[in-house]
Amino acid sequence: MFAGLTGWHLLIILAVILLLFGAPKLPALAKSIGQSMRIFKGEVDELKKDGKDDKPADGTQNATPAPTVAPAPVDPSTEPKPKS
Repeated sequence: MFAGLTGWHLLIILAVILLLFGAPKLPALAKSIGQSMRIFKGEVDELKKDGKDDKPADGTQNATPAPTVAPAPVDPSTEPKPKS
């Protein structure tokens, strides 16, 4: 991903970031990025955990079957009439 970047490239990128955001704002920026990454990681871990709970490890189906839904009754007055 960063294979073509050398030390000079990284130094220039750091200088541009410093100019854009300013020295006093950099610690707050780093803190907010860290908090965002922590929240993102927690959500990803929670999704992985939820996905593992849905399927048992042995590959069988869950013991509780999915609920079945009965079809709704059809009103004969709303059905289309056959063509003659």
